[in-house]
Amino acid sequence: MIGNVTVGELQTNCWIVTAPGGVFVIDPGADGGRILAYLKKNALVPSRIVITHAHFDHVGGLPDLAAAFPQAKILVHRSEAAKLGPASLENHRRDFSDAGARDYVDSLWKPLPEADEFLDEGGSTGPFTVLHLPGHSPGSIGLLWKEEKMLISGDTLFYAGVGRTDLYGGSQKQLEQSLARLFALDGGIKVYSGHGPVTTIRKEKERYT
Repeated sequence: MIGNVTVGELQTNCWIVTAPGGVFVIDPGADGGRILAYLKKNALVPSRIVITHAHFDHVGGLPDLAAAFPQAKILVHRSEAAKLGPASLENHRRDFSDAGARDYVDSLWKPLPEADEFLDEGGSTGPFTVLHLPGHSPGSIGLLWKEEKMLISGDTLFYAGVGRTDLYGGSQKQLEQSLARLFALDGGIKVYSGHGPVTTIRKEKERYT
C-alpha cells in the first residue's frame, strides 16, 4: 500500500509505503504535522524514515517525525549525511542560497537529527533496492521495488520533467547518466517522484529521448 501527503510551498510528495519490513516514510517535507496526522488517521507506525536526497524541502518535517517515532531508523545516502545532524544548517543555507531561498530555510528551520544508517548502491531496505542516482544532488537515490514495479525516484525523474542541476553539488552529466540507467528499466514501472503526479518509465523515456 502506498499513500501520499503533499507538503510545503514546493509541494513535495511524502510517500508512505506499507511493505515487508514495516512502514516507510519517504521524504518527510516541510509540514511534519500533516504527515503525523496522516499516520495517526491510518494507524501507521513508521519503522524507517528514508531520505532520497537531503534538500530542505525533503527533510523539513524530519524533526517532528523523529520526535514522534524515536524508534524509526533514519536512512540516507552517505553523500547526503552532512545535511543532517547538528552541523547541517550551513549546508542547507548554502544549497538554497544558489536558488535565492536562504531565508526560506531560516524561516522553517528546526534542528535535524543525524542519520542512523546509510543506503549505498545495490543495498536494500525492506523490499526496496537502492539505486544511487547522482545529478540532482551527489547522494540522490531511487528506491526500486521490483516485484511491485514501483520506483520512488526522488527529484531525479518527474512526470514530464527531470531534476534540476543548478544547485550546489548538481551535475548535468551525472543526471544524464542516472536517467539513462532509469530508462533502461522495465517501461511498465510506475514512478513516484518527489514532486508532481505518478508516471511510468515508458512515458518519461518517450518524452525525454
